[in-house]
Amino acid sequence: MSHNFNPNILRQYDIRGIVGKDLTTADAFAIGKSMGAIAKNKKLAPTATVGFDGRLSSPELAQHLIKGLTSSGIDVFDIGLCPTGMLYMAGKEYNTSIAIMITGSHNPKDYNGFKIMLDGKSFFGQDILLIDEYAKNNKWVDGNGDCKEQDFTAFYAQRILQDYDKKASYNIVWDTGNGAMGAVIEKVISKLSGTHTLINGEVDGTFPNHHPDPTVEKNLTQLKQKVQELKADMGIAFDGDGDRIGIIDNKCRVLWGDQMLCILAKPVLKENPNAPILSDVKASDVLFNEIKRLGGRPVMVATGHSIVKTKMIEEKSPLAGEMSAHIFFADKFYGHDDALYVAIRFINSVFAENKTLAELIDELPQVINTPEIRIDVDEKDKFPIIESLKQKVKEQGLDICEIDGVRVRNKNGWWLCRASNTQNSITMRFEADTQENLQKSIDDVNKLLSQHNIEIII
Repeated sequence: MSHNFNPNILRQYDIRGIVGKDLTTADAFAIGKSMGAIAKNKKLAPTATVGFDGRLSSPELAQHLIKGLTSSGIDVFDIGLCPTGMLYMAGKEYNTSIAIMITGSHNPKDYNGFKIMLDGKSFFGQDILLIDEYAKNNKWVDGNGDCKEQDFTAFYAQRILQDYDKKASYNIVWDTGNGAMGAVIEKVISKLSGTHTLINGEVDGTFPNHHPDPTVEKNLTQLKQKVQELKADMGIAFDGDGDRIGIIDNKCRVLWGDQMLCILAKPVLKENPNAPILSDVKASDVLFNEIKRLGGRPVMVATGHSIVKTKMIEEKSPLAGEMSAHIFFADKFYGHDDALYVAIRFINSVFAENKTLAELIDELPQVINTPEIRIDVDEKDKFPIIESLKQKVKEQGLDICEIDGVRVRNKNGWWLCRASNTQNSITMRFEADTQENLQKSIDDVNKLLSQHNIEIII
């Protein structure tokens, strides 16, 4: 027996597609069969942990995934509905060779997918193609594995709270966006000092209140309104599977991933002087300069949660993060992206400074920058567009970084253009010392991209 996947669902960091169109229950079964065979071929323990988010399609996909695993002789711990960070933690605590989260992350409600760990490491890039190879060429194995349902929630909540400074008492509004974090959030915030208000806490895969992506400012409108109404100290939001965080300050201003890292890095570097702190190519120079100022070693890496986690291990980094607000703690934690744990460490970090969050943000150097700009293009065109741009930049002799796409530094700031690995788009970001110089960079890039019928309008 063999199976053919729609190639569009085999992404750089995970497997993801539209349910019923290019992602099916047969795919879920095939992923289980292939991962079981891969683990056995690598002589790893025949064990797996499986969890799923709150999307309507997730329970059925989980059922078929587990069937694929157990029919390959893999024993499965099924922890059910959970945020992704809880699945990662359970996989490490149960010491299973395989850990798979069924989630569509921050994508629209008709999407779903699979995030995979093997032998404690992210399974991505060429590894994803290995699943396809095993399925196409019938490299599957048969066996009789067992499946046990496990309630991991209590342990998870206790572990998240373990590093909380109980003196940190704040008025905080929390927005789980009807995502998977709603399954566990109250067990944690009910133990925190201060006043805590939860909105959109019911898990609902139709996402009736707003799209579950806290990096898009319009999705934080409800949170801003509630923070303003309650005169709260901050607002904290999560994406659909709870591995990305959104934060607004007491003035209802959005903090982006690099600003969060500026605040989180200070206590980490106090205890780990000279440590490498990682962030992706989309991050502001303010962050990299702040890490230096705090006595750390800034390391720029390619964008992608799996890439960052892998690089963290290589660099032995205690803290890393992306502009997309995937933030990873190896300091006192497991090294994966868990937005609820990040929230606890963020609260501690603010408390340690004895200032409001707004005051801490105002102390950072002020620059003019754009949020991440996404421009939809045909899937087949996105990488050729970047290659064309790269060639033109080199011909002009500009200061270029090629870690991920094209990041160009000029005397007034920098700009970035890269191909998204998760969407049919190219993504950009611009930073400068003045609005005039920011617009000049945008105009320069528009000229470079004119032949591709792409125009950036801010």
